[in-house]
Amino acid sequence: MSNKTVGSNQNLKRGLEERHIQLMALGGAIGTGLFLGSAGAIKAAGPSILLVYAIGGAITFYIMRALGEMAVENPVAGSFCAYAHDYIGPLAGYLTGWTYWLNWISACMAEVTGIGIYTKFWYPSVPQWTSALIALTIMIIINLITVKAFGEFEFWFAIIKVVTIIAMIIVGTIMITTGLGNGGKAFGISNLWTNGGFFPHGITGQIKALVLVTFSFFGVELIGVTAGEARNPEKTIPSAINKVFWRICIFYVGSMAVIMSIYPWNQLGLIGSPFVLVFSKLGIKAAAGIINFVVLTAALSSCNSGIFTTGRMVYNLSLQGSAPKVLAKLSKAQVPMNAILASTAVMFIGVILNLFVPGKVFLYVAGVATFAGIFAWFMILLSQVKFRKSLTPEQVKKLKFPMKGYPYMNYICFAYLALVIGTMCMTPEFLLAVIVGPIWLAVLTICYYVFGLNKKNSLSHVKNKESI
Repeated sequence: MSNKTVGSNQNLKRGLEERHIQLMALGGAIGTGLFLGSAGAIKAAGPSILLVYAIGGAITFYIMRALGEMAVENPVAGSFCAYAHDYIGPLAGYLTGWTYWLNWISACMAEVTGIGIYTKFWYPSVPQWTSALIALTIMIIINLITVKAFGEFEFWFAIIKVVTIIAMIIVGTIMITTGLGNGGKAFGISNLWTNGGFFPHGITGQIKALVLVTFSFFGVELIGVTAGEARNPEKTIPSAINKVFWRICIFYVGSMAVIMSIYPWNQLGLIGSPFVLVFSKLGIKAAAGIINFVVLTAALSSCNSGIFTTGRMVYNLSLQGSAPKVLAKLSKAQVPMNAILASTAVMFIGVILNLFVPGKVFLYVAGVATFAGIFAWFMILLSQVKFRKSLTPEQVKKLKFPMKGYPYMNYICFAYLALVIGTMCMTPEFLLAVIVGPIWLAVLTICYYVFGLNKKNSLSHVKNKESI
């Protein structure tokens, strides 16, 4: 079994420390989906959202284990784009790379839109597009300096989110047990079942919440993308992945349990952000400003990660022959400068949309990002199945970080993703994304053959298969 794969002849600098990757893994699972989207998820499922988050967290963990198995054996930039190319075929790698690129391009457009909205909380006279432009420019500069600069910013962005949630859980637990903020009368946890029961909307409510829950977890797969620039991938990747499930349980299940114990779940969607409410209960007048700052840093974190990821994906696609060769050029700091600049040039469309349609831009791009993220997770699972089938029993025994539960957990994860797509088809807000997604894949496939990329990629694929 060889560690040689498409993109392995890279010269990217391995400048990401273990603490960077650990916090990226943690920060990737905590974003605006938790701070802002949790109210919608609670409204859909009630207290049983705790179970949905736990199930979604378990599925996310196994998908990351599938990615980790390949990433530890072949730590390359582009990650699952390269694995899909090697183990499924050149077309699969091409579709995976460009669709995941679309995922983060769309996500970044949504995040810079959020930054514009959050900034108006303090500076209402500043146009939404201006804040979006400034934020995107700063994040581009950070990513062009060195990979370590990216890692440092992501580390501190994640620290802010983590500290805020831990503080909310600790304070909320004290309120539940001692009555702090409630005249000394303990809140208890009876709100989890006294307002229509633990399953107020039955199984239907839980299924409806699946899309929002799954969307919240997108970004965890960044663990694999960092493998090409991790100093010790055999140690850092398994360590980060093995902690994913427990971190999701603590930060999602824990925070939601605290919030719904203090406030009846059927009131949360009507009276503001759940996190603001908990701090406000203590009489902290600046609670709204504090949470707005945290959500702003969460959006900046996502944008920062998006620029990093799209640059590495395009860089890897260029090495495969699926993008212009000039995009594989590295700067003196050993970062894929041209790939980053090309990707961020497209992100500026988000700034333009904020200028002309500031009220609608978020809805335009969020649904597309969701479909693209699900496609990427599907390809991670399929690539790992193909990878495992390419090995002999002796090679399987030598795997450094084998996926647990293979192949049965793969099938369960496939079924989960299919259920999420099915739910999107029945939800008006997400139906457009389900329609646009296949059209995007069809257009990519047509371009693949029209521009002769099939011939270029076939040769590199044959050479690589011979080396495995």
